[in-house]
Order: sequence, then C-alpha cells, then structure tokens
Amino acid sequence: MTSSRPETDAEDRVPAPLAGIRVLELGNYIAAPTAGRMLADFGAEVIKVERPGTGDELRNWRLYEGTTSMLFRTINRNKKSMALDLRSEAGKAVVLDLVRHCDVLLENFRPGTLERWGLGPDILKEANPDLIVTRLSAYGQTGPLSQRPGFAAVAEAVGGFRELVGDPDRPPVRVGISIGDSIAGLYAAFGSVMLLFERERERERERAGGGAGRPANRIVDVALNEAMFSMMESLIPDYLAYGVQRTRTGGRMEGIAPSNAYVCRGGGSVVIAGNGDSIFARFMDIIGRPDLAADQTLASNAGRWARRDELDQAIGAWTASLTPEEVLAVLDAAGVPSGPIYTAQDICSDAQYAARSMIQRFDVSTGERTIPDVGFPGIVPVLGEASLPIRSLGPDLGEHTEEICRELLGKSAEETAAILRASSGVAA
Repeated sequence: MTSSRPETDAEDRVPAPLAGIRVLELGNYIAAPTAGRMLADFGAEVIKVERPGTGDELRNWRLYEGTTSMLFRTINRNKKSMALDLRSEAGKAVVLDLVRHCDVLLENFRPGTLERWGLGPDILKEANPDLIVTRLSAYGQTGPLSQRPGFAAVAEAVGGFRELVGDPDRPPVRVGISIGDSIAGLYAAFGSVMLLFERERERERERAGGGAGRPANRIVDVALNEAMFSMMESLIPDYLAYGVQRTRTGGRMEGIAPSNAYVCRGGGSVVIAGNGDSIFARFMDIIGRPDLAADQTLASNAGRWARRDELDQAIGAWTASLTPEEVLAVLDAAGVPSGPIYTAQDICSDAQYAARSMIQRFDVSTGERTIPDVGFPGIVPVLGEASLPIRSLGPDLGEHTEEICRELLGKSAEETAAILRASSGVAA
C-alpha cells in the first residue's frame, strides 16, 4: 500500500469529465507522465507501462529514502502501473492487446523508437483505428533535428527561454523545475483532449447520418523546444519588426516597470508589481515620492523602463525601512499588487491554499517506513470551489499488472502468471 486517504461519499460524487476514457502511458521522466497525470486527475483511467525491475527512472530522482521518490508519487498520481518489457514479443503483444481497449496512447521516446519495436502508429492503428497517439520528443517527429535526443534543459535553450533567465552580467541559468517537460506535458494533454473532442463530434455526425468518415491521422506531435518557444510572447515579431534582441533582466520583465523583488528590513524580500499606470502614481505616493508620481515622463511603461534603476532604488529604500509583513500590509491596503516570496513551508501553512484543497495529505510508505500526513499539490484547474481530491499517489512498480491482465484483458490465471514471470521484479 503506497498511500492512504479517508474515503468519503463526497469524493465519490466529484465531477470527472474524462471518466470512461482509458489512456495507455508509455512515457518516462516528466513530459508524457505530466500529460498522463492531467488526464488521470480529471477521471481518465491511465495505465502506465514501466520497464520490469527498475521502472520509470523518475522513481530514483530526488530519492531521499526507500525505492520510490516523492517526485514519482506526485507526477504519477491517480494512475495504475503495469510492468512490461516493450522490446520483447510477449510485451509487444500485451501492449497491442491493451491498445484495443484504450482511447489515447502517450509516449515520449526518441522518434523512431516505437517503430523499431514494432509499435509504430501504423501498427497501433491496425489494433485500434480510433486510437489517438500523442507523441512527445525533443524536436518533434519531423524536421532535420527530429532524431536528435534532448531533455528539457536543451529544449529550454533552443526554444529561446534560457537566454532570458538570469542576470545580464552572468551566464543564463535554469529555473528550479523541469519547466520544459511540464509545459510540453500540458500541451500533450490539451492536444489529446482536442482530438477526443473531435472524435466524439465525428461519431455524432455519423450517428446523425452525416457519414463524415474517420480521419486518417489522429496523432498529436509535441516538441519540447516548440512548447517553450510558444511561451516566448513577442520575442520573434519584436526582433523581425524592430531588430530588438531581448536580453536577461534579472528579476525584472523587459519593458515593464516597476516590477521586481525588493529587500525588506531583516533581509526578507517581497515582489511588487507597480507597473500599471494608475497604480504607479498611487504607489509612488505611498513610498513618499510624490515627485515621481507627478512626473509625466513616468506616466507610461516606456518612460518608467528607461528609468528603471532610479525607480528600483527609490522603492528599495522604502522597503528596507519596513519588514516584509509591514510592506505587504501597506500595499494591500492601497491596492498595489504585491506578495511574499514563499518557501515550501510557507505554502503548507497558507490559508488560501488550504481553502482550495491545494495541499492534500496522505500517509506514504517508502518501503522502509510509513511517513504520516505528507502533503501533495492539489489538482488544477479547480472545478467548482476547490481542488478535486487526489484518488491515489503514484503506484508501486507493477502494482496493477495482475489486475489489468485479469480484469481488463481477460487473461486466464496461467496467462497472467506467465506475464508476471516475464516481468522480472513483479511477484506472481
């Protein structure tokens, strides 16, 4: 048992928009599993296929104790785990059997890998013509770089993101999470739901006698570098229209001022976004600089950006005289957007997160001991007033192999035992 949570009647009645959808996840690491998590969070049955013995490598990322990391438990929540060797004929046969019962297949291998294993889209479509195949890779399934491997760190660089992160007098840095993988996973989930919606509309037309026919291609192709590139706002049109080459600006946002993190008395910092035109004047009055509030050259963002160092110095002098709590109280009363810079501890004790069930607690077994009351991030977006409940954390390796063989695939006890024996590390 990996986790425990009290069951309630209310949890049984929560909305599940994707109930009845079954997803086969062949992904490792973060990108495809993030897409699977999104679909599972909203009711889809997600069957995660992992390599026997070791499973998804994410089980060992940031592993502080036991055999399965909290990172794996988080990203693979609400899923089932099945251990299969995709390179073997037996494993391939089971996958094709599973495909016949699924609506979506997720994968994030290097392009061509599934084809080499005899599990390419054409073979999958023969098994299930209605299947949606969602593929995630570094550079997509086509183009001169498609065969090149690459993790999120590379995709963030090639997508233009990394060049803008950090201070201008230092090399580019990365943010503290695998944001390239996560954004690609969100696009993959969105693309999968789009094609599910399209498929349902086609079925409705067919039932109405329209006879539109089945499309030849139900493939979602997500490239990690393109997912990051899509986040870059007007980077390209600004360059092509005006020759603007954006550069790193530290805690600022280019062309927007004042908006930054400011040090307060005692060493803590707050974020203040006083860059709205009417907000700016009010903000300057608060910090005792009516001269800046009245200065017409600062009435728009363009003028304020040109004098951003001067503005940050004035704001910094004011915040340095107050504690973070005092700064935020004054700004909140005046309607100036601001906020604390939270740590994990701060989030865990925050009333807003608690009110929307954004921290959900489980007892978690590490394989060596059970850690009680561990908080996990809730489900986004909220449907109603608070997060949907997490049904289960990321499963143990192969935890559901026997259940899936017997109940979904209708395998006999002997056939199931053979599959379990072939999946080394999974007890029969």
